[in-house]
Amino acid sequence: MTTAQPASPGAGPAQAPAARPARPVRMQRHDPAQRPMLVTWEATRACALACRHCRAEAVPLRSPAELSLEEAKSLMDEAASFGQPAVIFIITGGDCFERPDLAELAAYGTGLGLHVALSPSGTDRLTKEALAELQEAGVNVISLSIDGATAATHDAFRGLERTFDRTIAGWRAARELGMRVQINSVVARHNVHELPDIAALVREHGAMTWSGFLLVPTGRGVDLGALDADEVEDVLGAFYDMGETVPVRTTEGHHFRRVCLQRQVLAERGIVGEEMMRVMGYGPLYRELRGRIAELGLDAGQRRRRLPITVSSGSGFVFVSHTGEVTPSGFLEKSAGNVRDSSLTQIYRSSEVFTGVRDPELLKGRCGACEYRSVCGGSRARAYNMTGDLHAEDASCNYRPGSFPYAQEAAALMARPTGPRPRRGAREGR
Repeated sequence: MTTAQPASPGAGPAQAPAARPARPVRMQRHDPAQRPMLVTWEATRACALACRHCRAEAVPLRSPAELSLEEAKSLMDEAASFGQPAVIFIITGGDCFERPDLAELAAYGTGLGLHVALSPSGTDRLTKEALAELQEAGVNVISLSIDGATAATHDAFRGLERTFDRTIAGWRAARELGMRVQINSVVARHNVHELPDIAALVREHGAMTWSGFLLVPTGRGVDLGALDADEVEDVLGAFYDMGETVPVRTTEGHHFRRVCLQRQVLAERGIVGEEMMRVMGYGPLYRELRGRIAELGLDAGQRRRRLPITVSSGSGFVFVSHTGEVTPSGFLEKSAGNVRDSSLTQIYRSSEVFTGVRDPELLKGRCGACEYRSVCGGSRARAYNMTGDLHAEDASCNYRPGSFPYAQEAAALMARPTGPRPRRGAREGR
């Protein structure tokens, strides 16, 4: 499915494209109150890096309190018990390569039918040989982090020289092995102006998806420099534009779904260029990013736009820490129980924390009043970390409920059938 290419700032009117047959946001096919799409397990907090945003505040050595090999296998058994289609089981960290039993665990999980994916760090452990061993164990999807378009930006962020080079090498090795790669990029003040150039790297090297993580103030990232709500809106607009040539998604940027709906309504009405920017309320950051996007030719693709899916903290997603604590996401550290004491399925389906974050009737402020809450709902992690209230409004969103001038068209678009599904094993947007 192709979409209209937003005009460069100041461009004249363009002919309206033909109406699209599907809405630009996908709904989960299964009841998210009964089963998650993704289970992420923090295998360890050990990591050789010292990343400025680290949620886990990773340390050099492994903790004796980590889940043991047998406990980790029991966790995978629990994940498999959610039934078919099997969940995507993501092993992360810290650096998951710090666990010497990683290959054994991967083989065990794939043997259960789980779609096992890995999220390693860009260290000297990220080698083609290590990836090949994991591929032999059944892993065909990994995610890597690129947080700057240059080694200088990325390495300063990651706290270790040559991290950029190691990550690029690991990316190439994975692609040579036939593995699918997701690239993650933190979006903060240190790199926001480099986002189009990071997208160009994704286009050059190839990736299953490129995910922009809108910083949540937790761990070392509390004082990193998150963008304000107006700047976030500009970035989401730029992500939408770059979706013409790279498979864009967001993490903790749920309002990207609202942006996709609104931009498609405008495209179908033939509203582009300056008028589109006026309606969307885009500011100077968008214009800067849009100019660089045009320079790099990132707005002239013919690829099918990647559709965001309604997976959020506790609603299609569950996180298990290295010590077994179960939370709605790794950025929302409000424990709902521990897998050493309770069943993962019971915690996910019945705990007050999880049932609460899934209930849109509990949302407050602008999130509670928003006409897009069924497809967005805001970042519960950001709301909780900034206010202590799971149901508060998401301060990173500047949208005022009811202010979009084509509300009926947006409502009709939300009512259309959902778009096509991705291949199984792809890691979905939270």
